[in-house]
Amino acid sequence: MSAPRGLDRRGVVLPSPLVMLSVIAVAMAAIAFVATRGGAPTEREVTPVAEAPSASASATPSQEPSRTPKPKPEPVVERGEVAVEVYNNSGISGLAGRVAEQAGSAGWQVVGEDNWVGSIPTNTVYYPKRLEAEAELLALDLGIQRTYLAVDPMKLDRLTVILTGELGA
Repeated sequence: MSAPRGLDRRGVVLPSPLVMLSVIAVAMAAIAFVATRGGAPTEREVTPVAEAPSASASATPSQEPSRTPKPKPEPVVERGEVAVEVYNNSGISGLAGRVAEQAGSAGWQVVGEDNWVGSIPTNTVYYPKRLEAEAELLALDLGIQRTYLAVDPMKLDRLTVILTGELGA
């Protein structure tokens, strides 16, 4: 006698991969639900505690002047007082000269331009720690995205621009 058409002789029909994935997804969702429910909130609202009135306080509370923190003044950058060197680390002829001229037109004191030998990842303004604000302004003026602390053999009394390609590229 032969088995009815469409049935496996073993009598078990194996589920399709889609059904298996659905069962696993439902099981994982149930585990995640059980694991994350009922937990205490991790954030709390913090409210200041009122000061106890002193013995010499009058019947009407006096208002204290509000204490708002004064914003830290932005450092004033004098472009003409900051020395800048521009180096070409690309195969583009005359790039350092063009960028040095652009920096000079923006008011920076360009003191040199030359070629750079080394491995630099992208156009970068290098700065000594005390000239960080100036470096960010120079990078903004030139459209350079990267600033970085100066390293040896760079001079530590000026900004160093190293170009690996055209600006804005």
